[in-house]
Amino acid sequence: MSILIISGTNRTNNKSLKIANLYAQKLISKNIDAEILSLTDLPKDYIYSALYENSGKNPEFNQIREKIASFKKIIFVVAEYNGSFPGVLKAFIDGLKYPDSLKNKKFALVGLSSGIQGGALALSHLTDVISYLNGNVLGNRMKIYKIEENFKDGKITNSVFEDLINAQIEEFIAF
Repeated sequence: MSILIISGTNRTNNKSLKIANLYAQKLISKNIDAEILSLTDLPKDYIYSALYENSGKNPEFNQIREKIASFKKIIFVVAEYNGSFPGVLKAFIDGLKYPDSLKNKKFALVGLSSGIQGGALALSHLTDVISYLNGNVLGNRMKIYKIEENFKDGKITNSVFEDLINAQIEEFIAF
C-alpha cells in the first residue's frame, strides 16, 4: 500500500509540511510507503498555464496530475486560512483531471490552526469539495488546534493529539 500526503499550502516554512512529514514517518514505521507532495513545489505559473482552457498543457503540472492518479489513498494536511482552506489548494484541485482525479479514492483529512478550532471549517469545506468529486473521506478528521503550542521541533507535544493521530492513521490504513 502507498499513501500520498499532500501539504495543502504553498506558504514558505509552513507547518502543514512539517505535519505531513510527521504523518509520513508514522506510516513508514508501519511499513506503509508514504510520499509527500508539497504545494510549494507547484509550477509557479500553473494557474495560468494548467487550468481551464490550458488544462493538460503544462508538462510539469501534468506529472503531478499523473502522480495523483496513481494513488488510491491520499491524506490532505491543511491549515485554516481565513475560515477555509488555502486558495492554492482549491486551484490545485481545479487543475486536476475532471471529473475522475479524485473519484473513488480514499482521503484522510488533517487540519491545523493557531486558534481553537483546529481547521474544522477548512476540513468541512474540503470534505464538500472531495465529496462533490466522488471521493470518500474518512469520518475521523484530525483537528490540531493551537499548533504553535502543540507541535514543536517536529513533534506533537500534546499526548492526546499523539493518540488521536495514531488512531486516525490506523483507521485510514484499514479504510
